[in-house]
Amino acid sequence: QVQLVESGGGLVQAGGSLRLSCAASGIAFNFYAMGWFRQAPGKEREFVASIRWSGSTDITNSVKGRFTISRDNAKNTVYLQMNSLKPDDTAVYSCAAVRGNIYSRDPNEYAYWGQGTQVTASS
Repeated sequence: QVQLVESGGGLVQAGGSLRLSCAASGIAFNFYAMGWFRQAPGKEREFVASIRWSGSTDITNSVKGRFTISRDNAKNTVYLQMNSLKPDDTAVYSCAAVRGNIYSRDPNEYAYWGQGTQVTASS
């Protein structure tokens, strides 16, 4: 049974930082690219960042320079370090897995999803 479990969300003031974690089980983690997506109320799901199993990354422009994605293959975990948070970053953040050493910004390509964690940056 595949499980992706996010943690680390919460409420912070604008300008603050959070680190999200996503622990994967039931998949050969080393052979999956991992992505982070977010969805704010009333908005469509939005790509945030992805990391191939080789470690190379793709980050959307709106968070580039503030957010960093990384992974620890020994721990089957992917991270999203979020700095200089803005109120516009407020959303439910979900991690997802897609098999292959690929980049993808299309949520439909991801086979497995976590339940999501709420991130709120207050002004």
